[in-house]
Amino acid sequence: MKNKVLRTVYYAALWSVVFIFIAPIIWIGMSTFKSKADILALPPKFIFSPTLQNLVDLFSRPTFSKALANSLLLSFTSVTIALLVSFLASYAFSRFKPRVTNFFMFLLLSIRMVPAAASVVPLFLMYSNLGWKGTHFGIILFYAMFSIPFSVWILKGFLDGVSMRFDETALVCGGGKLHTMFKIILPQIRPGLVSAFIFNLIFVWNEFLFGFIIGGAKVEAMPVTLATGAFTSTGIDWPFVASLSFFNLIPLIIVMFFFQKYLLVGMTFGTVRGEV
Repeated sequence: MKNKVLRTVYYAALWSVVFIFIAPIIWIGMSTFKSKADILALPPKFIFSPTLQNLVDLFSRPTFSKALANSLLLSFTSVTIALLVSFLASYAFSRFKPRVTNFFMFLLLSIRMVPAAASVVPLFLMYSNLGWKGTHFGIILFYAMFSIPFSVWILKGFLDGVSMRFDETALVCGGGKLHTMFKIILPQIRPGLVSAFIFNLIFVWNEFLFGFIIGGAKVEAMPVTLATGAFTSTGIDWPFVASLSFFNLIPLIIVMFFFQKYLLVGMTFGTVRGEV
């Protein structure tokens, strides 16, 4: 009886924590289908007449389709480039083990320790002088560069867990170096690739500061559209804020739902595999 009570209290506490974290998402989802009066109503309305007008207004905005296309292009392109570069770098660190590996790994991680605001001014000046400001190439290059350090850390952890005998067996059987890397070793770290992809996708998809300052209107993504389109002559457009915020969450929720097991593995920074 005592164990049953403790188990009930334990699961009740877990569900309470879950509810606290998902309550803002539920509230945004409800506000998407509320009128402006219902959104601002006090006390808050939990029972209301739903409307699709907010979504209709959102989809009719010319900036929305452009922002969605930019978000998809910037996110998937930059993260894919970052994963390719990170795999090559982490393979070199894991297999060849240069003496400065620990120093370089610390140096890579320290890049992510620098506050974003501290690097805005030099990046803005550099991009302006090079003519990259307001271009897709420039912002993709920046997001890829910013995603590489964390990806290297994740992938190196997975590669360290893959026995060297995979490489040795492939080379003895006549496989080339590229064949060994991409056909033998790469499939072994698929969970690491997926988890690194998701972590970086979340960052790039939600990044605002650099997209706003060095991106500009031509490469405006959804976080920038949300910030610039929220204010009107009559105040904050809460239906637009709610509907765009909710729509901005949907792709990430779908990705995380289908790949949540890889995300959990990625948080452990690698696994240990048996030898061949």
